[in-house]
Amino acid sequence: MTLPRKIRVLLADDSSFMRSLLHTALDPHPELEIVAACADGEEAVAAFDLLHPDVVILDINMPRMNGLEAVSALRGRDSRVPIIMCSILAGRGAPSTLEALARGATDFVAKPGSRLNVGEGITALSRDLFPKILALCATEAPAAEPGAAIPAAPPPRRSVSGVAPRLVVIGVSTGGPAALETLLPQLPGSFPLPILIVQHMPQEFTGVLAARLDSLCAVRVREAVSDARPEPGVVDIARGDWHLEIGRDFRLRLHQSAPEQFCRPSVDVLFRSAAQACPGRLLGIVLTGMGSDGLAGCRAIHAAGGAVFVQDAATSVIWGMPGSVARAGLADKVLPLKAICGEMMRFAGAAAAAHAEAVAP
Repeated sequence: MTLPRKIRVLLADDSSFMRSLLHTALDPHPELEIVAACADGEEAVAAFDLLHPDVVILDINMPRMNGLEAVSALRGRDSRVPIIMCSILAGRGAPSTLEALARGATDFVAKPGSRLNVGEGITALSRDLFPKILALCATEAPAAEPGAAIPAAPPPRRSVSGVAPRLVVIGVSTGGPAALETLLPQLPGSFPLPILIVQHMPQEFTGVLAARLDSLCAVRVREAVSDARPEPGVVDIARGDWHLEIGRDFRLRLHQSAPEQFCRPSVDVLFRSAAQACPGRLLGIVLTGMGSDGLAGCRAIHAAGGAVFVQDAATSVIWGMPGSVARAGLADKVLPLKAICGEMMRFAGAAAAAHAEAVAP
């Protein structure tokens, strides 16, 4: 990946104190240049038209034009520029931030909490924002043709035949809420397999995300709880800050063991447990996201005879997680986001056929 000499940053927050914190957090990084610090969304949109920054950082609650309206206005001008929401996670913060992501915001960071002093707040903003800016503004290697398998020598796959699929597991990170809002509403309520999802998100968000998706989907969507049994046509989303596993007894388990790949919940943790719980009867899907969480889990699914699909680079916000799986030769299919539902339906068809045969007189 190559980076521009300077990443040009536009930020907007109605609090002069918060603008000062953001400026102090980002200015020391020589890779960045702050080109504008605006007091509301209207100023931000005008500055965007004039300055054409590489990345935009927005507050949500601002006068004249709030952050949600600003996201919509900016997306009307540029469909690809990264937009990072800097928001309060408590109270209405989570639903508002999810609404911003649905409108086209790329990612989010939490505003420093009131318990942090100024120095700690600056450190937290720098730690959370800087790597996101670098990753979102990096130029990825050329994408493979949509739908094409990556030409790599895959590791040996366990041979499994004549068994009906039993489970779908999905891992996703940056860009995930919007991707899930595209994918899951395409599924019919009669989808014959359970679906488990790890979305990298704080604990304040996952219940709100599940409720939002449930209102949009024919399948049922809920936040996962320990000891629940996955059900056909039901989506369980891992709780933020808790790993999600499925046991050999086909019951869910949540725990707070150490993070993996700096993540809790971790895609690898879920995928490995699923490969052990239903070897060869499993589909693993890796959607847009930063880093490589899910790579080790896809290796376990592949070795156990399961199938692996990944989102392609062209439709991913960041082709980090799916790209790492594709480059390792573990992806059976590399697909545009809108094509994944159809392939899930084809995969699940064997389960529906097996059920029909079992109940036939």
